[in-house]
Amino acid sequence: MTSLKLLALDDDDLEVISLHLQDAVMRVGDMAYLPSQNRFAAVLNRFDWVAAVESNAKTRQRRRAALRFDRVFDAKLKGFRPDQAEEVLSLLAIQFTPEDGPSGVIHLTFSGNKSIRLEAECIEVELKDLGPVWKTRSQPRHPDTEPEAEM
Repeated sequence: MTSLKLLALDDDDLEVISLHLQDAVMRVGDMAYLPSQNRFAAVLNRFDWVAAVESNAKTRQRRRAALRFDRVFDAKLKGFRPDQAEEVLSLLAIQFTPEDGPSGVIHLTFSGNKSIRLEAECIEVELKDLGPVWKTRSQPRHPDTEPEAEM
């Protein structure tokens, strides 16, 4: 698969980025809110769901990727602190809640009841693969969404 480079400017675009980042993992120390630039950025390891689906789960790999949110005016963390640099977070979803006009709140939801709330002027998000790709033995599983066994 070729490297991803996606830009989200609306809720539908953001949903595509969220799907590509489901089960991505990142260290708290690999994210930063830069108020002077109105930016929140993170480097993460995303599970390549497209490769897994296309190969019928024979290709399991992770890719190093950068995620950038622009036009961000505030960032609030829930369930962890910025000084916990080595803590690993597992991303479940990214969602947008509109408020006034194009502005709203971008929610990054992690496992373990952890989250990041970004207040943004609008949706302006970029996801870009950085190059490194490596095989992984396991594929993330979601027991509550697995098909039921046939009887």
